[in-house]
Amino acid sequence: MTDDTDPATLAARAAAELPAGFVWGAATSAYQIEGALAADGRRPCIWDTFAATPGKTWRGESGDPGCDHYHRHAHDVRLMADIGLAAYRFSVAWPRVQPAGRGPANAAGVAFYDQLVDELLAAGIDPWATLYHWDLPQELQDRGGWSDRDTAHRLADYAVLVADALADRVRHWSTVNEPWCSAFEGHMSGRHAPGAQSAATAVRVAHHLLLGHGLAAVALRSRGAAEVGISLNLIPAEPVDDSPASQDAGRLVDGQQNRLFLDPLLRGRYPDDVVADFARAGAELPIADGDARLIASPIDWVGVNYYAPHLVAAGAATARNQPARGAAPASAPSSPAPASPSPFVPGDAVAQVAASEDVTALGWPVRPGSFAAMLRRLHRDYPGTPLVIHENGAAYHDTVSADGAVDDPDRVRYIARHIDAVRATVREGVDVRGYFVWSLLDNYEWAEGYRMRFGIVHVDHATQRRTLKSSARWYAGLIRAHREAKGAP
Repeated sequence: MTDDTDPATLAARAAAELPAGFVWGAATSAYQIEGALAADGRRPCIWDTFAATPGKTWRGESGDPGCDHYHRHAHDVRLMADIGLAAYRFSVAWPRVQPAGRGPANAAGVAFYDQLVDELLAAGIDPWATLYHWDLPQELQDRGGWSDRDTAHRLADYAVLVADALADRVRHWSTVNEPWCSAFEGHMSGRHAPGAQSAATAVRVAHHLLLGHGLAAVALRSRGAAEVGISLNLIPAEPVDDSPASQDAGRLVDGQQNRLFLDPLLRGRYPDDVVADFARAGAELPIADGDARLIASPIDWVGVNYYAPHLVAAGAATARNQPARGAAPASAPSSPAPASPSPFVPGDAVAQVAASEDVTALGWPVRPGSFAAMLRRLHRDYPGTPLVIHENGAAYHDTVSADGAVDDPDRVRYIARHIDAVRATVREGVDVRGYFVWSLLDNYEWAEGYRMRFGIVHVDHATQRRTLKSSARWYAGLIRAHREAKGAP
């Protein structure tokens, strides 16, 4: 793999070498793009409440108006078709379909997704649905949220409602998106909704999210879902040096970021060292009889969300300036940044180091080699597990030129290098079946508000005007070249 190759060369190489049937897509999530937060029976979710709390998000910004996708979805599907996407990964808004988090479906909410799926299929785009992308109905949070075991069962009931409406046309389902963020950024660091800061709660939430995944997977299959998986943000933990202390920090972070989820899903048990790390902080996984079997319910693939590695060292509570998505900046050790709550348990066990190398607008280092290493590791440690890249992309400070064009060469380079990492590992035998760029649209980037842009389509948030960036045109060219190379229509 050559990281400094021209993006055009990388595109040609990917087009020639990736197999026929490799899926090219783009991803979004409901709360980040839909807007219409009070329309047609939708009720508040935890992110509505969190964003309305002073000091929690950039300038107090929320998912209103998002990208107004709720009203502009037909236009957005035409954009997807113009790019040539084979697939679109979206999430279903729980507070839109089942506003109270329990009870019957909201017909108007179901109708929105019913229409969206039909539009996608008419455009030749395969819909990939995610059940839960962080928008827990506030009424469930008021009953305890994910710290309450009952919420896992509520997710399964919600899965039945959504599958009954869509499983006749939607073949690919992800149960939960990035449970690490929901558990540890939402309940340990407090940087995500609902904003709790408790090691004991974060660990309980992690288990209940995995249990919810298992119950939802069973429910989806009972309603005819063809393929079921889960989307995990898998982040390499790279120690800053060879000292035993830094190496142990890497072990701890890898355990809580990656193995905490992969092992129970694919091996049927939690890692012993992770359980011991939790015990040091007085936290315990609330495992009941039968949970392990449910969590390890068969899945068809693991969705891999990757942005950048963690670079770690041992230390007191020195996690610094971590971005809201949970993919921490990393580079060689540097001077400490202002203190920020750690998402890891115990909270004083790990120092994360700010980046000083090639970085994105969020300070995340551009390290496609770390991505390739993670894919190889998954192939080695969890053999026989198909992988789909569910999210990969970068935030940069885009500029609109006088003629209205948006040229984003840094994003093109980032995407090209990471797709080349996929190509290289597939050639080595790693079973990666598709790539979804994050994101289709510039959207609401959680606690970062609207100031960080990940989209390959520029959105003017004042007018909602969409403009294809040069990254979208590059991606469209790659998709077209791959189809031509494989003789696809």
